Amino acid sequence: MNQTTLARSIEVSGVGLHTGAEVSLRLRPAPENTGYIFVRTDLDNFEIPASVEYISHCSYATTLLRKGVVISTCEHLLSALRGSGVDNCFIDLDNIEVPILDGSSEDWVELIANAGITEQNARRRRLRVKERVEIEQGDRRMSIEPSEKFEIDCTIDFPHPFINKQRLVYTENNGDSPTLHSPYGREIASARTFGFTHEIDMLRKANLALGGSLDNAIVLTDEGMLNETPLRTPDEFVRHKILDIIGDVALVGMPVIGRITAHKSGHAVHAALMSKLLKTESAWEIV
Repeated sequence: MNQTTLARSIEVSGVGLHTGAEVSLRLRPAPENTGYIFVRTDLDNFEIPASVEYISHCSYATTLLRKGVVISTCEHLLSALRGSGVDNCFIDLDNIEVPILDGSSEDWVELIANAGITEQNARRRRLRVKERVEIEQGDRRMSIEPSEKFEIDCTIDFPHPFINKQRLVYTENNGDSPTLHSPYGREIASARTFGFTHEIDMLRKANLALGGSLDNAIVLTDEGMLNETPLRTPDEFVRHKILDIIGDVALVGMPVIGRITAHKSGHAVHAALMSKLLKTESAWEIV
């Protein structure tokens, strides 16, 4: 039940999903009680903590902003760190956006496992939910309530033959090992991000999805998909939504003990719920 960090540094490079820019990223060990801190090595090592207070906007990805400096599309990496049981980590990168890799968090989990995880002396702190908090935005709903463990009950609903209505309940085992054989590794990590062809022109006009390709996203047409490789699981879509939720909830700054119920949620709803939870001081305690 002690805090953890990486046993050694590990590096990767790739392109950003929305900027299309090349970026080099290094994960390195961090002291106890650090949490996750992004370090812009191209801007005099400017630091942006992965925290709810720095969430900027959440249209098609979660973006952090501090004193005019931006980190974009951080949710897949944060999801992998939290899903792998890493508490403290410096994340060095030399551009605005975290590399998308294959659009899932599987590569991140493998990198973390290869680096190894080491236990630290300080006890792990968790945020335990004491009372229910909920958010509604139109037909999007999300709530968090007391539970003995961290659970996510997620439902998505898209009028597409590959998706329609999908529901999955994910339960985290405390002390999961940082491998693809943990519940997170087995059930969630491989699920890729997805989008629709009718959105692509709109995104490109907004200078988004410039790095998107069939190598890092599932691209859906009206009746099927452009990818020639099959879906990794029939319900890959709802699994990816849970991956995103885990990454956005990581911005609380410590593991959470509580049950999340999400219906047609998105990054903006996730951020609104976490912000409302933290502002409702009677609704949580640190244990």
